[in-house]
Amino acid sequence: MQDEAHMQDDSASSDGLHGNGAYTALLAEIRDGILMPGDRLRETELAARLGISRTPVREAIRQLEADGLVTHVPRQGASVRRLDYAEVMELYEMRAVLEGTAVRFATRSASDVELVELRELNNELLAAGQGKRAFHLNRHFHAALVNAAKNRFLAKSVQSMQKAMMILGPTTLADLGRFEAAFKEHEAVLDALEARDPDAAEAAMRHHIEVSQRTRIKAFRAASTTQP
Repeated sequence: MQDEAHMQDDSASSDGLHGNGAYTALLAEIRDGILMPGDRLRETELAARLGISRTPVREAIRQLEADGLVTHVPRQGASVRRLDYAEVMELYEMRAVLEGTAVRFATRSASDVELVELRELNNELLAAGQGKRAFHLNRHFHAALVNAAKNRFLAKSVQSMQKAMMILGPTTLADLGRFEAAFKEHEAVLDALEARDPDAAEAAMRHHIEVSQRTRIKAFRAASTTQP
């Protein structure tokens, strides 16, 4: 959802992608589901695919490990980390707290222009249907909600949480029924924001996230039964 503008720029290398560029590229692949939880991160293969040397790839993997997105197993190497059941539950609980608080703040701080933009984003999401554009619009919608809260410390906390959520795997919007329901849940949040009702806005957002959590847990259990 959030961009990576907070990350420091590294000096460019002769490869065309400096260390930070390799990190950003791998982060995007984790976010977009190209690299999935459990996937091995082989330096040689990644370097060849990105068209760079192994050094910036190695640096990027170390940074991703520091972020908690990658784990290193002795004699096996690095791989995208899998969250366990408790971590998934805790992550969604924190998301409900943070984004619920964000919309509560937004009821008093969001401008009319921002509310119109949010409504248009949600309509674009529905029109886009399922697919990469819709998933991008959904991240943009949630990011715009957080921005409308106008609290930099809250935004920073949400940004950190969103990075952790990248390793959950495919978005719950991949399910058609969930996609259609999410649009309606967004509408309920927007109705409360336009009414400037903080209690209703927070309740609507918490409901939205709790439904997503149930969908995620269902998928998590199904995947657990198929893993060797």
